[in-house]
Amino acid sequence: MADENTPAITRRHLLQAVGATSSAGVMFAAMGALGLAPTAGAQPRNEEWEPPRKGDFSLTGRTAKKVVVVGGGPAGLASAYELQKAGYTVTVLEARHRVGGRTLTMRPGDAETDLDGNRQVARFADGIYMNAGAARIAQWMVTMDYMRELGVPYEVFTNANADAYLYNEKSGATPGNPVRYRTAKADVFGYTSELLTMATDQGALDGRLSEADKENLRAFLRSWGSLTDGKYQGGSNRGYSVYPSAWNEHGTPLPGPGSVSEVLASKVGQYFPFEINWEQSMLMFQPKGGMDTISQYLAKAVGTQNVLLKSVVSSVQNTTDGVRVTYTAANGKERQIEADFAVVSAPAALMRRWDTNWGSETDAALGEFATRSPAGKIGLQYRSRWWEEDHKIYGGITETDMDLAHLWYPSYGYGERKGLIIGYYNTGANARAYGSLSHAGRLRRAVEQGVKIHGDKYRSELDTAFSISWDKVPHIEGAWAFPNTSSPRFKQLQQGSGQVYFAGDWMSEISAWQHGAFWSARYAVQALHTRVMTS
Repeated sequence: MADENTPAITRRHLLQAVGATSSAGVMFAAMGALGLAPTAGAQPRNEEWEPPRKGDFSLTGRTAKKVVVVGGGPAGLASAYELQKAGYTVTVLEARHRVGGRTLTMRPGDAETDLDGNRQVARFADGIYMNAGAARIAQWMVTMDYMRELGVPYEVFTNANADAYLYNEKSGATPGNPVRYRTAKADVFGYTSELLTMATDQGALDGRLSEADKENLRAFLRSWGSLTDGKYQGGSNRGYSVYPSAWNEHGTPLPGPGSVSEVLASKVGQYFPFEINWEQSMLMFQPKGGMDTISQYLAKAVGTQNVLLKSVVSSVQNTTDGVRVTYTAANGKERQIEADFAVVSAPAALMRRWDTNWGSETDAALGEFATRSPAGKIGLQYRSRWWEEDHKIYGGITETDMDLAHLWYPSYGYGERKGLIIGYYNTGANARAYGSLSHAGRLRRAVEQGVKIHGDKYRSELDTAFSISWDKVPHIEGAWAFPNTSSPRFKQLQQGSGQVYFAGDWMSEISAWQHGAFWSARYAVQALHTRVMTS
């Protein structure tokens, strides 16, 4: 997903970077001005993971302990799964009516009631589903390891598609005239190459590059930008209005390109770092049938009899020899469960409402994660897959600067009769704006904007819809929090409090991903088990 805070691209910035300086960073400065240079981001660390094993107990004469896990999302279920494999007795308390947390998949007949009391039912056709939360997995993520271990079937998620659209209304895009991703990329790459070639020829890089270096750079730019005699004039990589066929039908190239000023003013370059971002680079994957299939497999592995749904925790207390957790069971009665340890993977803001005795320092540390970003989605089921038939778009994402932000095409069910588009996926202020509307209001607003990109079929072929605003989901109340991993309070939470350990994507180096949730679970399990084995 493109960063909504990406700086705007201006012609002045680019010309300052290329024509008015001879600094050594001229190439990356120009690329950065167009939104092409990848941002420096910390790669996830390859920490060692030593899963506990049953042999750890049998070989040392120790007895496995009892653990209560609060939260049936990825972190809680993974904690229970790893502990149970080693012989621990595990009980999972999940407040909601289903496992998965924000890995929520809405299938035909599924229902959700938000904090305002509004109830929606997903009236999708058989085989159609909506990933209302987590929806994609990078191939390097530990999530892939769990899918393989559990036997979860998976398939490619099309994260980037050259034939999807870009539509920047604030920068001059008009209804019915989106630009193909491939066309925008060809123009940005082309003019960037032309300007960098100009900078090279005018000696701007003499202090940095040898003559051989400069010639190698020119050769790269000629290919990367499809230059002719150092100039960008368009080319077949922009696409065609009529593609080549046979019998001397060479095709009809798209008109254009526009001028360098027009291309820069369109600000389409801001979307391109997304496809080389370390989190988002293709290939990406998804479980077949919906993202929460992973959670269902984990719950089955733990044993559904050990996962208590509709169990709303109200108190977590350290005791002299363990923990005591008070919760309201599905039948409405208050119950208590005592165990040797607890792993708590609920949202930090919800934990702070409980009756606890882990102290003010722990509560203050949790407070750093109490504010989470809002996020929202809407799933639009259509009677036909007109985006495939009419627009030749099979999967991928259309990016916009409108408040719907991102529009996703399905990466499953190709060629079938019906399909579901994610009609908006937004965060921050945009998500709050949509979340304040009724479902009908969200639908109306999303469709009005989608029509500008896709025309009337975006409205006329609509069958049914389902929307979600994550800050209004009971027992979740938000999307993600980004930790300050160098904060002393973050490190304090990593140590746990008494017999209680914490887990969740927010307790990791990579929040907002199942990968982070799984690694946080592993660390909590490892810390707990080390304590058991050394006590």
